[in-house]
Amino acid sequence: MASEVTLKTEAPPRDELKRVRMSYEQYLEWADEDVHAEWVDGEVIIQMPPRNFHQVLIGFLHELLDLFVRLSNLGIVQIAPFEMRLSDGNAWEPDILVLLRENLPRLSEERLEGPADLVIEIVSRSSVAHDRDRKFRAYEAGGVRECWLIDSRPNRQRADFYRLDEQGNFRLFGTEDDERINSVVLPGFWFKPAWLWAAETPEPLTAFFEMAGISSDMAAEVRSALQKGLRPPEV
Repeated sequence: MASEVTLKTEAPPRDELKRVRMSYEQYLEWADEDVHAEWVDGEVIIQMPPRNFHQVLIGFLHELLDLFVRLSNLGIVQIAPFEMRLSDGNAWEPDILVLLRENLPRLSEERLEGPADLVIEIVSRSSVAHDRDRKFRAYEAGGVRECWLIDSRPNRQRADFYRLDEQGNFRLFGTEDDERINSVVLPGFWFKPAWLWAAETPEPLTAFFEMAGISSDMAAEVRSALQKGLRPPEV
């Protein structure tokens, strides 16, 4: 790291994010690619270490989206930590973001300048207010076209899916009670919220095959071939 910034030494309560004030320039010097933190209104917000289920959800959704987006040649899927800088000047780090091909010119090695087309936040115990209020409002004002908020806290099975309307406001278009969610910005992409809280999270490839209308028998043949290092059968 180019310079050091003294952080608070006292351990914060588990349900609070750790914060320290610094300029954006100091933040850029202090943070490296392994730091999961955001710069908001002159304050660095350091994310608490995630729990296992939080990471399971991110891994599943990232792999499923990445399969669809890459095979459809629609753009890119990125996971945190990666900076998305909106018109408010703040440096946000969505858990997952999707950027369509027509917006790739706004992407650099360091950050995305402007809104992603889709952002996903996996809400944890330490980030409830931050994700559901502060980040939600920033994404809405910043022009993010679609936003998913998925709760990873124990014994919570809540998911809210929003799209930006013509007036620039987020409107709820789906919840965990829906049998399936159809993405607004990714035509043809859908998934079942029930997958998120299944006793055993489905393999992303299996979920992708179901989305694509490929039979479970064929999916099993492809998966078996891949596991053995063989050429999979044509689907």
